[in-house]
Amino acid sequence: MKIEIDYDKCIGAGQCVLESPEVFDQDDDGIVVLLDENPVAHVTAVGSAAHACPARVIVVDTEES
Repeated sequence: MKIEIDYDKCIGAGQCVLESPEVFDQDDDGIVVLLDENPVAHVTAVGSAAHACPARVIVVDTEES
């Protein structure tokens, strides 16, 4: 799994943290922080977090490299 985040477009809504707190957090400005770059155990939650993001800044590629 590969997670890409467009930090410049993050609006700090925090939906990713609500959906997957094991993988995402927010910095002091509210911008998303990736806690786990390879969250194998949280694939479903990461997908939900990407879908819940109103700014669509999280892209998840679940294909094996």
